[in-house]
Amino acid sequence: MRRTASPLLKTKLFVPESKSRLVQREHLVNSISEGFRQGKRLVAVVAPAGYGKSTLLAQWAHHAGMPSAWLSVDARDNDPARFWRYFAASIASALPEQHRRQLETNCQWEAGVSIYTFLDALISGLPEETDQKHAFALLLDDLHEITERSILDGLSYLFDYIPDSMHVILSSRSELMIPGIKRLANGEAMVVGLSQLQFTASETESLFHLVNGELQLEWTSSQLDELQQKTEGWITGLQLHLLSLSRRTSNENLMSPLSGGETFISDYLFQEVLHSLPDGLHDFLLRTSVLSRIDASACNALTGRRDGRQQLNELQRLNLFLIPLDGTRTWFRYHHLFAQFLQGQLRRRNEEEYAAMHRAAGLYFSKNGLMEDAIDHLFEANENALAIQALEQHLPLALRQGDLSTLMNWYRKIPDTYSMTLELSLLHSFLLVLAGDLERSERVLERLEEEIDGLSPSNHQDQLRSSLLFVRSNLVFLNGDFSGWLAFSEKIRNHLAPDNPVFYQFDYNRQEPYVRRTSLGMKGMLSEETEKVGKLFIGVLEGHGWKSSLLNLYVKQCLAEGYYEWNRLADSRELLMQLRNSDRLQGTPGLLIPVLLTEARLHAAEGKSALAYHTLDEAAEAAAACIHDGRRWDHYVRAVRSNLYLRDGRLGEAKKELAPLHSGSGSKPVYRRETEFLALARLLWRQRKEAEALPMLELLKLQAEREQQIASLVEIICLQALLEAQRGQRLLSLRLIEEALVLGKNNGYRRTFMDEGTDMRRLLKTYLADRYNMRASSDSDQGISQQEALLEYVEKLIHDFSDTPDIPALQNLSVPDLLEPLSGKELLLLEQLRLGATNKQMAAALGLSEGTIRVYLSRLYEKLGVSTRTQALVKTQSLPLPGGSILSD
Repeated sequence: MRRTASPLLKTKLFVPESKSRLVQREHLVNSISEGFRQGKRLVAVVAPAGYGKSTLLAQWAHHAGMPSAWLSVDARDNDPARFWRYFAASIASALPEQHRRQLETNCQWEAGVSIYTFLDALISGLPEETDQKHAFALLLDDLHEITERSILDGLSYLFDYIPDSMHVILSSRSELMIPGIKRLANGEAMVVGLSQLQFTASETESLFHLVNGELQLEWTSSQLDELQQKTEGWITGLQLHLLSLSRRTSNENLMSPLSGGETFISDYLFQEVLHSLPDGLHDFLLRTSVLSRIDASACNALTGRRDGRQQLNELQRLNLFLIPLDGTRTWFRYHHLFAQFLQGQLRRRNEEEYAAMHRAAGLYFSKNGLMEDAIDHLFEANENALAIQALEQHLPLALRQGDLSTLMNWYRKIPDTYSMTLELSLLHSFLLVLAGDLERSERVLERLEEEIDGLSPSNHQDQLRSSLLFVRSNLVFLNGDFSGWLAFSEKIRNHLAPDNPVFYQFDYNRQEPYVRRTSLGMKGMLSEETEKVGKLFIGVLEGHGWKSSLLNLYVKQCLAEGYYEWNRLADSRELLMQLRNSDRLQGTPGLLIPVLLTEARLHAAEGKSALAYHTLDEAAEAAAACIHDGRRWDHYVRAVRSNLYLRDGRLGEAKKELAPLHSGSGSKPVYRRETEFLALARLLWRQRKEAEALPMLELLKLQAEREQQIASLVEIICLQALLEAQRGQRLLSLRLIEEALVLGKNNGYRRTFMDEGTDMRRLLKTYLADRYNMRASSDSDQGISQQEALLEYVEKLIHDFSDTPDIPALQNLSVPDLLEPLSGKELLLLEQLRLGATNKQMAAALGLSEGTIRVYLSRLYEKLGVSTRTQALVKTQSLPLPGGSILSD
């Protein structure tokens, strides 16, 4: 638990033990299992506190006969980034290795990405509906703690689309706040409610026989019935009553207080139990009750004693509402009702002591690196200065994790009467920008600007102005107020000192292969204005001493990628060389990998294949050196290398390059792995497997539309058009390429079209001829200017191809001169024949054995009506194909 590199608390993912001395609720366990066998996929266990919901879930998990994932939900989980991070980690723990790797690769929460895109990625990593051998259960305990609407909406979406191999059991004290769960409406869910959870008379009798393995007091059947009826089967009340009775010699006159509601009963019986304990143990319970998670060291820190382990062992022996949170019995928590009661007792005893315990807990957790717990405890103790100090220490990690809601909640805990530093206020405004609250952020920044201007000239004032420039620079990419930003930057041009590490080193990209896909890159939007602003932005930042800031470097990379797209290769190279010389590059994979991938594509565009592959080797080494997410970066490198292999006609090598990515045509494509799946679509295109590639592209297109990714949409639609053209769907292909052209024209795109090679050039020529013919036969002038502008754009694109190294194209050979049409594999073989490849070279290029190549060649010769390789080549030259060759225009 302590000083771990992982931000996850493993105690939240631990399936509680199923104690042998607890009453085994076999009928409920069997009822849930039977529900799953009958096709239910969701079970909701709903009842007030103290009715054994968590215990039932744990008992079912230990008897289910399938892997079980557990998540203990608490109030802090109302941060979407935190909740889904734990949610994904919980599910991953129950999956077999292959599925776990896929889920971890697909499923990374990132602020700014649609929750539905994240959930699509999560669902795609789960075993398929028919994969019952890998069936598993997800158990969500205390789901009533979640009130954040976006999380509840996400759960609703997830529950509607989870595969049948996943079973969900959740517990809640109140009715589900999850809107519109289709499974409930369709009868695919069941509810275990209060009436089913109440202890029966026989279970009450069993409970009273399980105290230390034997019955402590003599009970008549009528007394047990009366006890069960008065408690109405409330399990915690029965347990408390039992603990109280275990310290008495008679059971007479002890059932009279069992009325007046659960709160009254629990308070009375808790009091009974506490009064019977030794003073030392009583005091120990009160002092440690403030801890949400308890271990022996934490207990010692709060009590000032050294017997924390012994006291915890004694509480376990007494069965005093202490719940283990791990398999080693190191970490525990008190039952929620018991903890609430103890904290109330502690506050009534001494309010100052209550605050002192929270302060001690905060200092303990802070010392041990558990900053979230530390901050919560210090705020509860009204130790605002210490809480803010811990907050400032934890803030960089929380920003990296995207825990914006948690950070904002802590800021809300700072009293209005507390005077925040200007640095802390600037951090607050930056959070508001990241959270999308632009109007409020602008108000905060205006106030801060006035306060900073009012300071005496000093290095401190310059540092604050630098921080203010950083926040305004982020805001401008969201609100578009470039003139306001420029005016502010000019005003403070000579008064900057960039040294705030949170701002100066803020990393904008942790997952994307190209910075243009991020919000900073405006998701692929390009225009003369964005270029002008980008160049101006760089000039201002570098003029103010921010040359090495990640913000400046990322803006440069956005421009470099934009120049490549515009086919301004010299401009792109100039910026890439500047980035290469930055000492910040090596430690920032989200910048380094995009730089290398762009450089490799630039070399390939200029026909320098050897340099392109060398640069990709460098990128692969950089990915391997990444401590975190190295595999993700490596996958991007492999995808780009596969694309280059295909451009060079090396089909077999492209296929081998994609093999380790586990993104076969049967996999469900996800937004976060779009680059990999687009590389696979190109491979399938070259293999003439249109039926496998097109559904994949349609799903990717829907996701790109949802995320408003312009660059992705143009690339995806281009591939759709090429695939439809290859399978002979002329009209559909032309409609699709026009859709891509309209988007491309609006942003000045070039390379997305050009990099697809000769097939794209042919398709553009076909489109151009078709639209000129349509215009010639039309009597309408409506929209003629827009159409002319689009056709002019297409003509320029086609002209650009003349300076591009030729990329092999495939042409359909379904012509009357053949005995029967050639298959996709046979077309590929014919391409190899025309290149003069030997059987061995063909086998290597196509990823087949030489024996298989001989079989395919024999069949190809038969269809062509020839018997030798030379005759086959002559025959194809004489076929009535466009231009006389399958490689021509």
